[in-house]
Amino acid sequence: MATLKKKLAKNVEGNFFVDSTCINCDTCRQLAPEVFGEAFDASYVYHQPKDPEEERHALRAILACPTSSIGTEKRMNAQAVMNDFPLPLEGDVFYCGFNSTKSFGGNSYFVKHPEGNWLIDSPKFLPHLIRRFREAGGIRNIFLTHRDDVADAQKYAQEFRSSLIIHREDRSALPEADHLLEGELPIALQNDFMAIPTPGHTRGHCVLLYRNTYLFSGDHLWWDPEGHRLGASKSACWYSWPTQVQSMKRLLDFPFEWVCPGHGSRVKLPPDQIKRYLKELIQRMER
Repeated sequence: MATLKKKLAKNVEGNFFVDSTCINCDTCRQLAPEVFGEAFDASYVYHQPKDPEEERHALRAILACPTSSIGTEKRMNAQAVMNDFPLPLEGDVFYCGFNSTKSFGGNSYFVKHPEGNWLIDSPKFLPHLIRRFREAGGIRNIFLTHRDDVADAQKYAQEFRSSLIIHREDRSALPEADHLLEGELPIALQNDFMAIPTPGHTRGHCVLLYRNTYLFSGDHLWWDPEGHRLGASKSACWYSWPTQVQSMKRLLDFPFEWVCPGHGSRVKLPPDQIKRYLKELIQRMER
């Protein structure tokens, strides 16, 4: 847990604080942007919660923080919001919470589906999530967008006898995978689900498109709330930036409304607006 003796000086005075163990993964800023901000490569509290709703958001951030870097000066029961997770985004799509240090705090998602539920990337392996997933009908498939965000996927697969899906080029991070994606063409996986290979960030990076609405984009694409635009990172591209540019162009062929990334903020926008922002991003990437 976070400790007062490690409290960052930039936190505003009040109950909630971030300490120096923060890895700047952005989890807290996604869950409670009205409370947490970023400065000097770390999150901090720039505004103390002003009402019960903001306090609940901040408590969720305590639970989701992969490094337990968020604390309170007075005793509070963060467990009271435990059952908020998995957190509903829309319809049958949920954000798991409980981000893992094994994926540098990457987000993971859960999709309830009549033909079998899906886990996209992996949260920490915890009894609470095991129980909630079981109550929802278990996990049939676990889709790994790329090698960085595997985390505890194998443990969940063993628990639920799930199929592990990853691209062959990133298989070394998950030798136990029993469904290997091949090549760079879109691959229909099940009704409503399509894998789109998007090499660049890693050689085997893929995104998952669900019902032409939700794009689970791994570390390929995210929303930049400060710039109010879509974003990608050349400094965090481990394989090939020119290849990632070409992969980004491939997404122009598909309609979607949600961008649900592993790192970075989620966003929902009209498909035509998404496409416009995507074209603008590609132009910046090419420059």
